[in-house]
Amino acid sequence: MPPESPAPVGFRVRRARTADVPRIQALVDPLVQQGILLGKELVDLYADVQEFRVAETDDGRVVGCGALHVFWQDLGEVRTLAVSPEWRTNGVGSAMLRSLEGEALELGLSRLFCLTFERTFFAAQGYVEVGEGVVPPEVYTELVRSHDEGVAEFLDLARVKPNTLGNARMLKSLVWSPR
Repeated sequence: MPPESPAPVGFRVRRARTADVPRIQALVDPLVQQGILLGKELVDLYADVQEFRVAETDDGRVVGCGALHVFWQDLGEVRTLAVSPEWRTNGVGSAMLRSLEGEALELGLSRLFCLTFERTFFAAQGYVEVGEGVVPPEVYTELVRSHDEGVAEFLDLARVKPNTLGNARMLKSLVWSPR
């Protein structure tokens, strides 16, 4: 298991636990209602809890969350990155993203994808907007078989267009560096 991520004073990033799921849902629901994030049923959040990291304050409040989902041999997705409004601009989102990127590298991934309205934030973290052709045709053929909505969004399939209009498809190549 990877070590906990170092973070600025006031919070730390750690692997999510089942007890965090209601707090993750509380962070995400307002963003779902605003059309910024896609909603997840509570049962799916519990099923995917092992993909999540949370930012927890010194007094035990969960103020951020994010998930890493593996798509393919070298490719993963940053999902459900959310920060409590009162903790934005305090480095929580950046710390969450660094933690997820570290986990991706440990898994052997070399690229991370995200579908986001937060272009400026992700660009500042080294992500660039991409179009089609991120994966070779033979990988596309395999990925299109997935029932996962995130994979459908990544592939820009027509059935997810209403959910993704206005979002930027962004990608970052990861580079391992010793710490």
